[in-house]
Amino acid sequence: MPLLGFGVYQIPAEDTERAVSEVLAAGYRLLDTAAAYGNEEDVGRAIKSSGIQRGDRKAGVGCAVRTPPLRAVAGQNGVAMDTHPLQLTGYGLVLREWTSDDLVVMRELFDDPDVAYRTPLESPFGQAAALRYLHSAAQARRNGERIHLAITTEGHQARGEILLNRVTGSIGYIVGAAHRGQGLAVRALRAMTEFAHTTAALPKVILEIEPDNQRSITVARMAGFHPSSHSVPETVTDKGRTYDLLTWEHSLTADDRG
Repeated sequence: MPLLGFGVYQIPAEDTERAVSEVLAAGYRLLDTAAAYGNEEDVGRAIKSSGIQRGDRKAGVGCAVRTPPLRAVAGQNGVAMDTHPLQLTGYGLVLREWTSDDLVVMRELFDDPDVAYRTPLESPFGQAAALRYLHSAAQARRNGERIHLAITTEGHQARGEILLNRVTGSIGYIVGAAHRGQGLAVRALRAMTEFAHTTAALPKVILEIEPDNQRSITVARMAGFHPSSHSVPETVTDKGRTYDLLTWEHSLTADDRG
């Protein structure tokens, strides 16, 4: 193993591939990476484009990978988790991380009048917005702030997104217009809530919902959330619109804690 290596921790997603390519060209042959850094794809592309052949003992590249232990999400509905890349499976869904292959479908899902009205996402949501969002999601994952997962039924075609803000304990979701009415939001919310409680170790998670958003209120109730008894409406101004948000919460019970 080479004595000198190059670490990719905290390198911005947009700079990782270039940086790794440059150090490989300079002669480095040991890369220090980790699943938690969220930049494995960029490292892999740099190695592939370098022309260095797998199995070449003189010129081959080695990776010291820091892999966190796998923690299964224990629950009565059998939600399971893979950590690299992060993927949750349960309730008939596969929730997986976004990749650069999703940029086109991301535009189709997010460039929608309802999404623009109810969320703080950019509008219109074009190619540049999709790329910024992808990089922001990857950076947030590396920083331990947020987890953004594409909602799929088979692990491939994205039909929406669910995210967990690990700092505030809030969950948000979007289901594409063509995929609504299939129970995707309820199922994804249940899976992410279970993950938040058992793996992210959050005793309480919340949703923030406008009082007139009856569809989201129905989803919240079906997923076991209830209005918070201790909160007051939060007034928000975004995209020239002022509105209130009510807090709905889901907490671990004594039985859940064992």
